[in-house]
Amino acid sequence: MTPAPSLKSKNSQFVEGYPLAGASRALLLAWSLFLVAGFGLACWLDPDPRGYGTHTRLGLPPCSLRILFGIPCPSCGGTTAFAYFVRGQWLAAVEANVAAFLLAVTCAAMIPWCWFSAWRGRLWKVTDPSMALLSLMLVLAGVSAVQWLVWLIAPIGG
Repeated sequence: MTPAPSLKSKNSQFVEGYPLAGASRALLLAWSLFLVAGFGLACWLDPDPRGYGTHTRLGLPPCSLRILFGIPCPSCGGTTAFAYFVRGQWLAAVEANVAAFLLAVTCAAMIPWCWFSAWRGRLWKVTDPSMALLSLMLVLAGVSAVQWLVWLIAPIGG
């Protein structure tokens, strides 16, 4: 019985990574276009100077948690953070919502990563997509939870 070929080689940076079929490559490209559209929408929105509420300019209702209980939800300021992010006002984006700022950074980095991965037919620097996604989600959820607890303990402006 011969051993399975190793992904390691002299040029391992071009060989390593989870292999992609044609449909997966198309899905990566579609996802990157979705992200570009999201950033385009963020460019179109003027950030609310309060640091939250920008989403209401899309016809969405105000935050129910804030209305019912007078406290922000974990995603309060998320749309505002993206609107500030695309304008290069990163400190204002962090002040609006740290987790959303990190998500914006991740999404911005993901666009060229999707293109490069689709072009080469392998996920760049990712050998286990489910673990990479789980890790990313846990980090973002953890930051969001800590931020929310800080907001609840020491409300901004109060």
